Amino acid sequence: MKTKMILMACASLLSSAHVGIAETVAPRPNIILILADDLGYADVGFNGSPDIITPQMDSLASSGTIFSSAYVVHPFCGPSRMGLLSGRYPHEFGAPYNLPDYSSGNYRDQGIPEDEILISSVLHDAGYYTGIMGKWHLGHQPQHHPNVHGFDEFYGFLGGGILYFGPYKDQNSLGKVWDYKVKPEHNGESDSSLTAKDYMTDVLTEKGVNFIEAAAEKDDPFFLFMSYNAPHTVLAAKDEDKAIFPDLTDKRQTYAAMVYAMDRGIGELVKTLKATNQYEDTLIIFLSDNGGRTDQGANNAPLAGVKGDTTEGGFRVPMFMHWPNKVPAGQRYDYPVSALDFYPSFARIAGAKIPEGKDLDGKDIWKAFFAGESARKGEIIYSVRHRNGFSDVGARRDQWKAVRSYNGPWRLYDVAQDPGETKNLSSQYPERLQHIVSEVEKMTRNHTQPLWWDNKKAEAMWKDKHMPNYDQTFQLN
Repeated sequence: MKTKMILMACASLLSSAHVGIAETVAPRPNIILILADDLGYADVGFNGSPDIITPQMDSLASSGTIFSSAYVVHPFCGPSRMGLLSGRYPHEFGAPYNLPDYSSGNYRDQGIPEDEILISSVLHDAGYYTGIMGKWHLGHQPQHHPNVHGFDEFYGFLGGGILYFGPYKDQNSLGKVWDYKVKPEHNGESDSSLTAKDYMTDVLTEKGVNFIEAAAEKDDPFFLFMSYNAPHTVLAAKDEDKAIFPDLTDKRQTYAAMVYAMDRGIGELVKTLKATNQYEDTLIIFLSDNGGRTDQGANNAPLAGVKGDTTEGGFRVPMFMHWPNKVPAGQRYDYPVSALDFYPSFARIAGAKIPEGKDLDGKDIWKAFFAGESARKGEIIYSVRHRNGFSDVGARRDQWKAVRSYNGPWRLYDVAQDPGETKNLSSQYPERLQHIVSEVEKMTRNHTQPLWWDNKKAEAMWKDKHMPNYDQTFQLN
């Protein structure tokens, strides 16, 4: 295993609910970040799924820590990923919308700003062997490519999705082939080897396995971003995986089989870690990029809302963390954390230097996590989703959540006791609501004009209705 050492916090003195902290010396770990795509909050066993089995994830979660209040920065795929990798709210650098399909012809030159230093670059510069397998969605141009942003290895697709079964095509000279039908690539070269029988989730797993095996031959640790597109639409699954769920039908059965295939793949990654003697030295984190689509088979219970919403079901996601003998086993961490926090937290355990002047909205959670304390006590985690002439906002501070959606009035919930956001407490605690709304308004003052929109119609709407109209958004009725 890798020999470079740093000081870090590791677990000791377990209690029934939390864990203490002790300072010790440990090697820099490998890091595997597994991101599902549009996964419902209740669609994994470790979060109480009643009908989808995920034995591999459940095993890791039970021997690690489950995060019950994990949030991403946006309820859509692209902005969520940009926030995760940059450690910043994407609104701050003009990325609050999904990049549209390349084949649409719109905003093709846009993507993650070239000067935005991603966590992959920070880890790469710290000596990590880095790879991403799967979905990118941060831009198609050479200056936006994963290989330019710190990843040694990239196998996958640059857009927002791909069909799960081929055949796939080469992009034509006009770029008019639908993104989902374009061949996946390896470091810029199209992969023509896939047949109609190859299932993309299994393909990505195989590439992840190959990366782990290659990493075992190197002296330095690795960072692997398994950016699965499952269970994002277009729904498709293998017959043998569907057969695992004979009591389910239609979209729910296909969706369940897709989640099961991803779970099976995670088991293969773990098997490879063990076979190459890297398991004990690897931090594994699993979460989704946003909430699930209930119209496409997902289940976000007990949360309210779906993908695209700023209620809990839109951007509160299932998550666990596993690291043998470091992350405590069989525990739950109920305090809020954000995907923004991965950037500084990964940098710390990697012994990596965060570039001078780098803006970060995330924070290093390790000390508070191991102490069983809130890493963000009194601080706000929020999400803003722009709609047709108005914006939805969801903001959590400790157990309290302020929400404004669909141009309705502001509401207040105690989401620690009421995760389904059923009991509006705004009339009982008006000052508390006022404080949260006021603080979020201040936090959004550095939002910039979008560099792109979902489509040209959305851009025209933005300009015609003088968006983002925050002066109206943050008025209390």
